[in-house]
Amino acid sequence: MLKKERLNKIIKPQIGRTVIVPMDHGVTDGTMLGLVDLAQTLEKVKQGGADAVVIHKGIVKQNSEVLEGLPYLIHISGSSSLGVPLRKVLVADVKECAELGAIGVSIHINLGNKYEPYMMEDLGRIARDCERENMPLLAMMYVRNQKGGEIINDTSVKSVAHAARLAYELGADIVKVNYTGDPEEFRQVIEGCKIPVVIAGGSKQAFQEFIDVIRSAISAGATGVSCGRNVFQSDEVAETVKQICKVVHNQIKN
Repeated sequence: MLKKERLNKIIKPQIGRTVIVPMDHGVTDGTMLGLVDLAQTLEKVKQGGADAVVIHKGIVKQNSEVLEGLPYLIHISGSSSLGVPLRKVLVADVKECAELGAIGVSIHINLGNKYEPYMMEDLGRIARDCERENMPLLAMMYVRNQKGGEIINDTSVKSVAHAARLAYELGADIVKVNYTGDPEEFRQVIEGCKIPVVIAGGSKQAFQEFIDVIRSAISAGATGVSCGRNVFQSDEVAETVKQICKVVHNQIKN
C-alpha cells in the first residue's frame, strides 16, 4: 500500500480532518483508569467513529480481533515515569510495525532538554525508514524539561511553532503539538508547518471546555485532534468520541 493510501485512512481526504485516540500511556504511567480493559475501550472508540488509534506493539498482538476495521498507528518510542521520563527511546522499528498491520507509525520527541539531540536523531532515522516502507509518520512534538522532579511544558507560540517546523523539516507526515490557547497565535504554528497539524488533548478536563479548545484550534487551521485521557477516561467513551468527531469533521474548514 502506498503512503498516500495509508494517510487517507488516517485523515479523511474529503475534508482533510482527523480524530486520533492515543492509548500508549500504559508504558509511561502503568495501569491507569480507562486502559485496564484495553480491548473494551478500543471497541468503544471504534463504535464512536475515531479515524485512528495509537497503541504499542504488544497491544496489537493481543487485540487483533477488536482492531479489525480500526486503523492503528504503532507507537515506536517510549519511556517510563519510573526512570527517565523525558528521554524517549525507540522500542520498535518501522518494518516491524508494517508487519503488524499498522497504518502508520507514531514517535514522541521532547525538545528543550539535554536529551533533545538523541531524540532528533531518532526522528530523522525513523522518518527515513517510514519513506522506505511507505508508512505515514506522526510526530508527537513537545517542548518540555524537568525541574525539581516536575515536567514543565513550554506552550509559547514561538516554541510550539519551532517544534512543528522541526517535525516538518525532518520528514514527519503529521505533527501533534500542544495548543497555544489562542487561535490567532496558533495560526502562526500552522502557517510555518506544511504538514497537517493536530493538537494534543492534554490532561483530563471538563468536556465542554475540551470541545471549545478543539473548535478554537480547528478555526485556526488545525487538521484535528489527538486526544487520549479526555476520551478513554470519560464516562461514556463511545459518545465522547462521537461528539469530538462531530466537531472536527463537520466544522467548516477555513
